[in-house]
Amino acid sequence: MTAHLYWDEVWRTDSGRTGDWSRPHPWVVDEAARLQKLGAVDVLDLGCGVGRHALWFAEAGFTSSGTDASEAAVLAARDESAKRGVQVGLEVGDFGELPYPDDSFDYVLAFNVVYHNDEAGLAKVLDEVRRVLRPGGVYQSTMLSKRNGEYGRGNEVSPNTFRQPEATDDKVHPHMYVDAADLLRLHAGFRLLSATDAEHAKAGSFHWHCVFELPGEDVAGTNHGRFAQRAGE
Repeated sequence: MTAHLYWDEVWRTDSGRTGDWSRPHPWVVDEAARLQKLGAVDVLDLGCGVGRHALWFAEAGFTSSGTDASEAAVLAARDESAKRGVQVGLEVGDFGELPYPDDSFDYVLAFNVVYHNDEAGLAKVLDEVRRVLRPGGVYQSTMLSKRNGEYGRGNEVSPNTFRQPEATDDKVHPHMYVDAADLLRLHAGFRLLSATDAEHAKAGSFHWHCVFELPGEDVAGTNHGRFAQRAGE
């Protein structure tokens, strides 16, 4: 993964740390609130950027951790956590070698991050997600869809992974795109709870919004763990 090199420069600017990057995404807020009602406590924001989700988790009452490959992002998130008076464990790190013990988290979020990869790199990251998640824990992520308007542009550097050498944004670095079959194949070892191929902020910006469960002890009479339930069930 090399896209953090682009984002490290963005996070060093005042304008780069504002707007959408300072606000939690409603889909994340809704899922996290659901999990909290079911007893989730320890959460990890994988690719936390300047902390929009990790900080919200802490303010919502979770025990929150965040990691990013960008030092500028982590420093900005630490400054913001101090300003808000919330405690977040923030680390600069490699997503393929996370600095956490086994079975550390009830919930891991990877929002707009792990698709900056090829299949081999993603496999390493997902191995680490499975390692740090507790049995029955939830992994929420976004993946680029093959319906995205950028799919196929530039040079294919690995299957379904493209780099646009002339781009002025992070697409100068590899981006991987998937369809539903790819999504299931690449996430072996997880149970898929939900997946929606949805547009983000602009037309054609299709991303998969996915929620997975790490298999564990199932709730009696069901084929899923406690965090797969809807609150109140």
